[in-house]
Amino acid sequence: MSLSRAPRRTLLAAGILSAAVALSACGSDSNGKSGGGGGTNFVTNTGGISTVAKGERTAPRTIAGETLEGEKLDVADLKGKVVVLNAWGSWCGPCRAEAPHFAKVADAFKDKDVAFVGLNTRDPNKQQALNFEEEYEVSYPSLYDPAGKVILNGFPKGTLNLQAIPSTVVLDKDGKIAARALMALDEKKLRSMIEPLLAEK
Repeated sequence: MSLSRAPRRTLLAAGILSAAVALSACGSDSNGKSGGGGGTNFVTNTGGISTVAKGERTAPRTIAGETLEGEKLDVADLKGKVVVLNAWGSWCGPCRAEAPHFAKVADAFKDKDVAFVGLNTRDPNKQQALNFEEEYEVSYPSLYDPAGKVILNGFPKGTLNLQAIPSTVVLDKDGKIAARALMALDEKKLRSMIEPLLAEK
């Protein structure tokens, strides 16, 4: 190996390692309240769901790409709706546990101003992810993000970002980050993240 290539490979390995740490499989931080720098304005309740007051919310960066079905999708186009973003992988046990709840709640809100978007990550074989959606009757689209680039780049430092698999972030009708959970959710907890935002004026 030439000396000129060694630093490049070291940097690549460091980048992959940092991405893996940021998207730790099926885990989260100990207190559920990490999101970047010390100047965060969010509160984590006893149920592990973090929220931001309406006047203190920020928008994510671009969350866009190709879905598992090969369609183009840009979350910015969903502004005006409450948007539920769920990071998942077919390999993740807690993702399987929460999938029936997400499918049920998405169906219950299909005629409301709510949109669900999955963020499928670390599934190098797309077919496994498609099989997951079929098995759990997931009717909403998922962006295919095998390397985690969309997830890592979509959320500014200091916001309620997606830090584990599974994680869920809910955007308000203005497209701003309003709530986050770094754990598998049941129907009750998922609804508790959506309903207050639907009621906002």
